[in-house]
Amino acid sequence: MAISSGFLRTLKQAPLESAIAALLLLLYGPLLWHWVDGWLNKSISIQHEYFSHGLIGIPFALYLAWSQRSAWTGLPDRWHAVGVGLVAIAAVFYTSGLPDWVNLSLPLLLAGLCLCLKGTAGLRLQAFPLALIALATPTQLPYLIEPYVLPLQHFIASVAGFLLVQVGVDVSVQNIYLFVNGQTVEVAPHCAGLKMLFTSLYVALMLLHWTGLWTSRLRTGLFLAGTITISVVGNILRNTLLSYFHGTSNTAAFDWLHESWGGDLYSALMLLSLIGLVNLIQQYIPPTLELEAPPPSTF
Repeated sequence: MAISSGFLRTLKQAPLESAIAALLLLLYGPLLWHWVDGWLNKSISIQHEYFSHGLIGIPFALYLAWSQRSAWTGLPDRWHAVGVGLVAIAAVFYTSGLPDWVNLSLPLLLAGLCLCLKGTAGLRLQAFPLALIALATPTQLPYLIEPYVLPLQHFIASVAGFLLVQVGVDVSVQNIYLFVNGQTVEVAPHCAGLKMLFTSLYVALMLLHWTGLWTSRLRTGLFLAGTITISVVGNILRNTLLSYFHGTSNTAAFDWLHESWGGDLYSALMLLSLIGLVNLIQQYIPPTLELEAPPPSTF
C-alpha cells in the first residue's frame, strides 16, 4: 500500500515525466515484449540471443532509475541542444522500419530525454541505467566481432582435445574441429563462449555497481580478469563434455547440455561463481596496494 501511494504521489509531482513514461510504454512496450519473448523462447536471431542478459539487466536498470527519483526531481529543469538532436535521431531510427535501427532508437531516445529534461546533470545521474539498457539492446555487434574470435575457437578446441586425450578418448584436432571417434565437432563462434562472455561481463558490471567494487581500480581489474577467466575455463569444460557426448553417440546428454536446460544450468552456475568471486575479492584484496605513509617521527 505504501509503494502504491508513493507511486501515485510521484505521478502527481512529475506529470510531464509521467506522460513521457506512458508514451514510452506505448511506443516501446511491443518491442520490449518481442525481445523478452525471443530471449526466453529462443525465437530471436542468433546475434540477438547474445543480448539475453537484458532479461536481468533491463529490470535492474529500471530499478536503479526509480530509486534515483528523489535526486532526479531535485535537479533543476534545463534542456541541452544535444538532447534535441538525439531525440530527432531516435525518431528517424524508430520510423525507419529497420530492426536494428528501431532497437537503437530506445537508448538514444532515453539519453536525449535526460538531456532535454535535466541537462547534463540528468544524463550523469542516469548514466549507469542508460548504459545497462544500451548494452542490452540487440544489434549486429556480435556478427561483426565473430570473425575475430577464431584464435579463441582454436584455443578452446586444442585444450578440449588435450583434456579428452588424458581420459583415453580417441581425438584429433584440426584448427577449430575435433574429431572424436570419427565424429566431427566444430567449435563455432556461438559455441566458443562469446555469448556467455558477453553475459558474464554484463553481470560483472552490475555487481561492480551493486557492491561498490568499482571505486577500487585494483579490485575492479582483478574482478574483470577473473570474470573472463571463469568464462573461458567454463566454456572449455562445456565444449569438452559436448565433444565427448557427441563422440560417444550420447545424443540425449549432448542435447541436454547443448540446447536444453543443462545449458541454462551451466550458465546459472557460471554467474553464481561471479558472486563468489566478488566475496573473495572483498574479503582478501585491499582497495589499493599503496601503503599508508608512516606518521612523522618526533624528536
